[in-house]
Amino acid sequence: LTADLHLLNPKDFPQLKNDTFLRAARGEETEHVPVWCMRQAGRYLPEFRESRAGKDFFETCQSPEACCELTLQPLRRFPFDAAIIFSDILVVPQAMGMDVQMVAGKGPTFPEPLKEPEDLQRLQVKVDTDKELGYVFRAITLTRHKIEGKVPLIGFSGAPWTLMSYMIEGGGSNTHSKAKRWLYQHPEASHMLLKMLTDVIVEYLLGQVAAGAQALQVFESHAGILGPAEFKEFSLPYLRDIARRVKDKLKEAGQDVPMIVFAKDAHYALEELSQSNYEVVGLDWTIDPLSARERTGGKVSLQGNMDPCALYAPKERISDIVKKMLEGFGTRGYIANLGHGVYPDMEPENIGAFVEAVHQHSKQMIKQI
Repeated sequence: LTADLHLLNPKDFPQLKNDTFLRAARGEETEHVPVWCMRQAGRYLPEFRESRAGKDFFETCQSPEACCELTLQPLRRFPFDAAIIFSDILVVPQAMGMDVQMVAGKGPTFPEPLKEPEDLQRLQVKVDTDKELGYVFRAITLTRHKIEGKVPLIGFSGAPWTLMSYMIEGGGSNTHSKAKRWLYQHPEASHMLLKMLTDVIVEYLLGQVAAGAQALQVFESHAGILGPAEFKEFSLPYLRDIARRVKDKLKEAGQDVPMIVFAKDAHYALEELSQSNYEVVGLDWTIDPLSARERTGGKVSLQGNMDPCALYAPKERISDIVKKMLEGFGTRGYIANLGHGVYPDMEPENIGAFVEAVHQHSKQMIKQI
């Protein structure tokens, strides 16, 4: 590693200067509504495309310097209130012994997906996360030092069901019918796999906090392909288990790190999600802010949920959309974000307009309270 060795030591981090995001996550008062974007380090930035040119995606993920640089790029351009470490949810199946490749024009691909329950025997049950995922931990530590306390750093993981669906489908899918077939034909093997994943994810998230992550987000990106009953059986218990186990361990260490759950398209489960040990529930754009507030009953902070495609609008229109969104959510216990990630063909200036609108409108609204 070329970085100075002290930059890989997860202590003596620079003092945090802007804790707005952490305060909002805990439902405390803030001077403005904090804002960050999922996929804020991404292909919409020319400097990102330049850094990534000709390099293998997962090799980039395994380089702490590259991940640090990609995490910091958006902060040089925009006054975001948080950074999220550059990585990928599929590093967990890799750590369990599965081969995953990023194929141009196709996305993540598993050459040998899980086909039948006996394939579970191919998986590493006891994963040494320091050994298999230490590169993520080093990236987090390096980034915490290099971010110089500007904003908090978020660590993350995919959720068990979302990872399971990738491992069985072998990549992205419209119907997820192969993965869902398991739920109906092999419920016991499904629970076994979900439990294996949960154990690794708990260790992985704890490792990220030890390395310097100041908040954690769990991505259940494929929640929306489950119906309410399947979600309650195959997703929710594991989401709850992850938060509870991570929190119990952190409590023993006297640490308190806010956790965010983002279950895309699971609007049928808002009540359950708001009672599942997470401080923050992330929302996609299909949910009405007012009804989300009502249904979660003030038990959690909310994050979201502007339609990413709204960033194609002219800047004045972006400002109006943001204002409306803020009026719907209110300014307390709220983190502004998109309802999903930034798309590669978006104009960086429009992201800037989004961030500026959140800060400006929320400051005015808070002054008037």
